[in-house]
Amino acid sequence: MLDQVAASVKGARVLDLFAGTGAIGLEALSRGARTADFVETRPSSLHALKANIALLRFLKQTRVFKRDALPFAEALGPDSYDIVFVDPPYESKMLDRVIASWREKQFSKILVAEHAKVHVLPKGKVKQTFEDTSVTIYSL
Repeated sequence: MLDQVAASVKGARVLDLFAGTGAIGLEALSRGARTADFVETRPSSLHALKANIALLRFLKQTRVFKRDALPFAEALGPDSYDIVFVDPPYESKMLDRVIASWREKQFSKILVAEHAKVHVLPKGKVKQTFEDTSVTIYSL
């Protein structure tokens, strides 16, 4: 987890959009996040996500939503979460839509976007690149 975000995790309400197996949200919980919600639609990922939550004994601190991440994000109100992690399929325009929705609704204090290095996004406060992957952090 990036140092800039790690400092904000303790006690945070976290959302993991396009959660997959839940690695990012579960990492946030292990670092002291108060709660983590996960949004995922693929059955195989949901199965792994739920198994990981149970294995790590985070059942009381988590909620899993079997929903499409875009409408979920677009329905959020201001300050719904402290930190939102978003990791959609690389080079899709879904990430652009989540960022636009975040800018309009300010549904979290921090938005952390993982994306392909070649995906051009609006300028964020911090950008780190690891091989073909970049992480851009937006904050209010």
